[in-house]
Amino acid sequence: MIYLFQGDSVTDCGWDRGDMSSLGGGYVKRIADILREKYPDTGATILNRGVGGNRISDLAARWEEDCLRLEPKLLTILIGINDCWRRFDSNDPTTVEDFEKTYREIISRACSAVPGIEIIIMEPFMLPVTENMIRWREDLDPKIHAARRIAVDLKCGFVPLDGIFAQAAAEKGYAFLAVDGVHPTDEGHKLIAEAWTALFAKRQSESISI
Repeated sequence: MIYLFQGDSVTDCGWDRGDMSSLGGGYVKRIADILREKYPDTGATILNRGVGGNRISDLAARWEEDCLRLEPKLLTILIGINDCWRRFDSNDPTTVEDFEKTYREIISRACSAVPGIEIIIMEPFMLPVTENMIRWREDLDPKIHAARRIAVDLKCGFVPLDGIFAQAAAEKGYAFLAVDGVHPTDEGHKLIAEAWTALFAKRQSESISI
């Protein structure tokens, strides 16, 4: 049984491509440690297939190889910040319509290819550590709302990371959680892992099959 984590650099976090069981040094590794300690009976194999710099189109391009052929029982996706970022650093935007359409397509492909698959969507997040990043909200917020619509429409689990990070940052400060506003510190990765495992525990208690 495979629990697969997909996304960009926030998920990637340096996992070793020479060792396909490598988890990297971020939230995926923390989740794996928690599951081994608290849910050893799941017997799940945890896989990290995050790729730094990926946008939703990149995820779609490698979906067959890095998702469908693995036949995960539980699939978690965190994608979207680069679809926003490239607009501001490269003048290469992704429209919210294309983002949502492609996101729905890859989830539909997964559901068709892997009967009984469970899917968790984690919304992209950003902390405005510079004044320039405040402008990002006009691009990122619609993509966050798209992720939320997809989760509701396609009956996916959902982790509201943007809200979770904003709440924690009000107490601890932006840089404590993500120095550049995007890539989490150790504390930021801990926050993601805690939010994911809280949802996992809730679904377990409600006897939702995972």
